Amino acid sequence: MSKEINVLVAGANGTTGRLIIDLLKASEHYHPIALVRKQEQKEHFENENVAAVLGDLEEDLNEEVRGADKVIFAAGSGGKKVIDVDQEGAKGFIDAAKNTKAKKFVMLSTMGADNPEISEDLKEYLKAKGNADEYLQNSGLAYTIVRPGALTNEEGSGKIRLNEKLEDFESISRANVAKTLVEVLEDGVKENEIFEILDGDTPIEKAVRS
Repeated sequence: MSKEINVLVAGANGTTGRLIIDLLKASEHYHPIALVRKQEQKEHFENENVAAVLGDLEEDLNEEVRGADKVIFAAGSGGKKVIDVDQEGAKGFIDAAKNTKAKKFVMLSTMGADNPEISEDLKEYLKAKGNADEYLQNSGLAYTIVRPGALTNEEGSGKIRLNEKLEDFESISRANVAKTLVEVLEDGVKENEIFEILDGDTPIEKAVRS
């Protein structure tokens, strides 16, 4: 069998990020690396036998990304630093992935990133996410951009509804989002595509490959 693929996860300490790390850890093909901001977070992951590196999305990340075969951006500022983290932080991470020749970049985006006007409250956030998505599309990296609806902490069903554009703005469990992000890491799966997802009836493995 070929060597394990190193996957660096930005936002590894977030609720969705931890689910992604667990899935990568349980897989036969991937070796997760958690990108975290604080020493205690790094120690938390290392205590769980997960490799971790310290890095700040507001700083240069070339060194931290070096050695990663593929990357997942699942970080978010929670509305506190929309420009610095959700937009510019994502762009810096994209630059670092490009500089270190990562083979695939998986972006956790959001429904509405292509139409920030749909929500007055979230307009700035959606605009920042849309700008980051566009930057990734123009980066020359192989990418997949995943845009879920409203995230819930429900148990994952392993089944989703997936389309380039979904008419309803409904919800999806973080567990289903995490599994989708890990499924599309595979070469050739939804490569250079953007799609939206909600909880649904199609098994995730099938949905991302049909």
